[in-house]
Amino acid sequence: MILPVIAGLISAAPALIGLFDNGDDSTVSKVAKLASGIARGVTGTDDDGNALAALQADPELLLEYQRQTAQRAISLYQEETKRLLAVNETIRAEAASADPYVRRMRPTMGYALIFSWTMTMAAVVYVIVTDPAAASTVIIALADLSIMWSVALSVLGLYVYKRSEDKKPTTDAENGLSVLGRMAGKLMAR
Repeated sequence: MILPVIAGLISAAPALIGLFDNGDDSTVSKVAKLASGIARGVTGTDDDGNALAALQADPELLLEYQRQTAQRAISLYQEETKRLLAVNETIRAEAASADPYVRRMRPTMGYALIFSWTMTMAAVVYVIVTDPAAASTVIIALADLSIMWSVALSVLGLYVYKRSEDKKPTTDAENGLSVLGRMAGKLMAR
């Protein structure tokens, strides 16, 4: 019962529909909570079903709900635009830096970790093959290093993931449209 009610609340506010573009479940959850909170605030009810019924029954409440959701959607788009500008400035600063280490820090860390991991595993294999009696000691020592390796590999994973995400082109971005420009385009297309 709750899913159709939330879908009804979201469909009553066209400004919120554009927030679903990325297909991320956490975004869907955030937009659903946003729609629910605004609807409850506008109607003065504590139940999504009652809020939807009140919005459907009173056109003035529906207009107020749509106005508030549009304002919130605009503020969300503005926040996202600021975040993207900060990321863009950081990447441009890294790329424009005269210091080669700043430009190549991510690959340097990746290569260093790969080299360290390879040397560690080669040493473990060598000791186990040449001195099988020491295998248990080596495996215990390797287990003690697991926290260090998990942190280092997590950082490397974030570098790779974020760098890949930063390089993803979007059609709107390639066309020079800002987040607000995309939102206006979606609203005008309706």
